[in-house]
Amino acid sequence: MAGLYLTRNANRAVADTRLGMARAQYARHGFGPPSEHAVAGWHILHFDYVLGGPATLHVEGADFVAVAGTLTFDSAIGAPALATLLASFDTAPDWQRIGGQFTALIHKNGRSFVFTDWFAAHQVHHDSDRSFFSTSLLAAARSMPVLRFDRQGVYEFAFNVVPIGEDSVFAGLKTLGPRAMIELTRDGTITHPLEKRLPDTVSDMALPDRIGRHRQRLAQVVAAHAGSFGDRIFCPLSGGLDSRLLLAALREAGHAPHVYVYGDRDEDDVVFAQAIGDAMGFAVEWVDKDGALSITPDGFAEQVARNFDQFDALPTFGNIFDNGGAAWARDKRHAGGALAASGGCGEIWRDFFFLADRPASARTVARTFFARFDARDATALFDPRAFIGAIERKIADALGVGSPTALLSRQWIEQAYPHVRCRSLFGREISLESRYGAYLMPFLDHRLVAEAMALPMALKQAGRFEAQLLAAIDPALAAQPSAYGHRFTEPPGRRHRFSEWSSRIRPTWVRQHSYALQRRLRPMGDEHGGLLTPDYMARVIDLAFPAMRAFFNIDRVTDTALWRRIAALEYLAAALGVATDAA
Repeated sequence: MAGLYLTRNANRAVADTRLGMARAQYARHGFGPPSEHAVAGWHILHFDYVLGGPATLHVEGADFVAVAGTLTFDSAIGAPALATLLASFDTAPDWQRIGGQFTALIHKNGRSFVFTDWFAAHQVHHDSDRSFFSTSLLAAARSMPVLRFDRQGVYEFAFNVVPIGEDSVFAGLKTLGPRAMIELTRDGTITHPLEKRLPDTVSDMALPDRIGRHRQRLAQVVAAHAGSFGDRIFCPLSGGLDSRLLLAALREAGHAPHVYVYGDRDEDDVVFAQAIGDAMGFAVEWVDKDGALSITPDGFAEQVARNFDQFDALPTFGNIFDNGGAAWARDKRHAGGALAASGGCGEIWRDFFFLADRPASARTVARTFFARFDARDATALFDPRAFIGAIERKIADALGVGSPTALLSRQWIEQAYPHVRCRSLFGREISLESRYGAYLMPFLDHRLVAEAMALPMALKQAGRFEAQLLAAIDPALAAQPSAYGHRFTEPPGRRHRFSEWSSRIRPTWVRQHSYALQRRLRPMGDEHGGLLTPDYMARVIDLAFPAMRAFFNIDRVTDTALWRRIAALEYLAAALGVATDAA
């Protein structure tokens, strides 16, 4: 992340047990030996990037700053950024100067503070008493005196890929939220609230000025992260828009990154990416994660155990059951301490939820996007109304309103994308990827997001604004064919516009039940795969699902993606000895 683990040391025996466990768990994650620090009442372990990269620890006498993840300050990364951050820090983060996704611990003038990036995308886990903080989920789970599954968290992971808000799959184990900075004291912790706001109205700006402003913001974010890496940058490319905009921003900054594409040889992303490279005169490496490595059933248990530790038990789509290709590809992205870049969260410029351009509520968002379940898959423990109600409240809290039914402007509702969707889904990805080296996800920078939140919805629909931004930065790259059926130097085509329009006109109640209806019509799955046949899976879990049968009617599950996530929870239960009763 690098990595951080903090524990109170008032009880020396408990602290020593936790620290020994944490050292062992972080070693299994792949980290080297930690640097160790002590402040009043606390002991701290800090781990450098697994595969190398910029400095994440800076010490000046008794003061220091330790970072997990990727932090920029002003226009720098690594040692210069940390030194300036420490020198300038008073008692609150300066968000106009801080970028990236990270967890930071600053000890200065005898006081110690822990805070995350603006959206709290980088995950740091803690118990209810805040007696420990851990950027490793497994180390946090092993720090709990009793480990039980949290019913809401389990169902959110299974049905919606990740728990949202501060929840985890374990009762009493949370992640630090975006509006809290924690002060470590001899007697425990003090919570300092952080005020953060995004625009909830459309800004009054001409289109050329908007494009210029976004282009400048994006350039600043990319320069701060990538400036010291030269061409030691790994950048994806596909047939879509986000990765192409990312590549354009890197090219504009003077970089010639190593460009790659994932997928089967005949998939659209591979075909379009390689055609773009051929036309533009740069190489695009096809990386076949699934075919790069092969493994027999006899070797599967060892590989899954390795995946479990390297991906901290629960990657976003629950796939710890692959052949090792995901870890192999990740290590390629960070080889030699290189910077890995991602086009994730590009929907800040687009209409992600496909809601009508009129006021809506947190309840509307929950029911149109987070009701992806068929209640028949679950046991009597699952209450659909309570499940959706909890999500509604978490979305409302993220949007800063007291009631899930409060009508908010369409601009305000847009904030649910970065605050909820990006924080949970991409936040988990960021938290795992940035253990191995520096990670650039520029489209989740809060300053860039703030600009995007002020766009009128008409510009977001069918990617109109994002395409024009790309064309302004790199017209030759924008002019290449795309999987959308049109070039990004042209207006969106009829097929693209109709696809989005047909989603926007569907009533909330139809969208709420669309997944369950599709499940009744046919089996389902996703592209994240895994070696899920019984001859493999019987080597790593009990196919009777003794832990997860309390939550799910396993024999009814005909969605292989859902089945895989349930299997990941079953493996977790056995690995950690989780109590079978649920909170």
